[in-house]
Amino acid sequence: MKKDAKYSVPGFLASAVSAGLKKKGVLDLSLIFSQKQAVAAGIFTTNKVKAAPVLLSQDRIKRGLVRAVIVNTGYANACTGEQGLNDAIQTADIVSQGLQIDPEDVLVASTGVIGAYLPFDRVKRAIPKLITNLSPHGFRSVAEALMTTDSFSKISYFEGTAGGTSFHLLGLAKGAGMIMPNMATMLSFLVTDISIDYRTLWPLFRSAAESTYNRITVDGETSTNDMVLIMANGVAKNKRLDRKDTQQFKRGLTHVMGELAYMIARDGEGATKAVIVEVRGGATKNDAHTAARAVANSNLVKTAIFGRDPNWGRIMAALGRSGVAMDEKKVQIGINGTKIVDSGLMVSEKKEKEAAEKMKKTDQITIAIHLNQGKYTDRMLTCDLTYDYIRINADYRT
Repeated sequence: MKKDAKYSVPGFLASAVSAGLKKKGVLDLSLIFSQKQAVAAGIFTTNKVKAAPVLLSQDRIKRGLVRAVIVNTGYANACTGEQGLNDAIQTADIVSQGLQIDPEDVLVASTGVIGAYLPFDRVKRAIPKLITNLSPHGFRSVAEALMTTDSFSKISYFEGTAGGTSFHLLGLAKGAGMIMPNMATMLSFLVTDISIDYRTLWPLFRSAAESTYNRITVDGETSTNDMVLIMANGVAKNKRLDRKDTQQFKRGLTHVMGELAYMIARDGEGATKAVIVEVRGGATKNDAHTAARAVANSNLVKTAIFGRDPNWGRIMAALGRSGVAMDEKKVQIGINGTKIVDSGLMVSEKKEKEAAEKMKKTDQITIAIHLNQGKYTDRMLTCDLTYDYIRINADYRT
């Protein structure tokens, strides 16, 4: 989709401005607005330390209705006490006054440095311009404004048919570091014009998040802040969704959220390669997931991938300490289609070298593992671990 016109959804407006929260002139404050009341659902960080905007938005979304969300970068507004919560509430109040909507219909999201107070006066001054600039084609700017340590903006789009008419679904995300959703540890906002009730939307949304965003890990860290929000404003005026329609909408959700999840993994701080860890033959569903996560979270595996080294011993060690049911004599491991371990033993040095050569020629690595313990499968998305990850995070506040 080369034209910004593709990145629009009927009944939604968006904008982004520079409020002086980051470097001068950089977009850092954004707004998404539904011209009609929207059915909404959200998933929030599981970290016990929750930022002020998370606490506010988590409470307000219980109604299942939202009109707007304002997002700032640069300041997490986390660990800021009563002042932080008041800043989030006042931010939403000013937006609601400008849009002439109920304050309870406005959510707030933030990302950035933890512990620093939000420069509220800068946010307050920028909101009128943010509202004036609202446009059907403002979503690309919002995607740019969401970026912190991201190296590129993340946006995905889907068109489908449900309830006898076409619908549109657009998703935005930010995330490169402090990524191990459970949920969420990143920011993501989805908007759609489909007409859908909350009882139908919530399980579809939750299921799509579980198979996409909850399968990413960049550094094993879980954020204080982040959230995933979906808003459905019903402008498509489709008929009541039947089972076939809901499956079509779920495909759209999985497509958009899956693309964004892959972008986040590929854009891991300092990363040079995206990594897919596939596990088959788990004794249970949980075992397959646990095994995949153990390998994806292994710093030794991730640094080996950065070194283009098919170090299967590190993969085997990660599996062994994961606690899943396994017999090393039955384990098979392959990298990008080349089997390097069979029955728990190295196939040959020739196959190792073949895998190493493949790793040098691509920016996507697939680690395929078969436990041969059962029928269950799972996968995780991650990235390699590089010198630049240390540099980016060491220099983050300096």
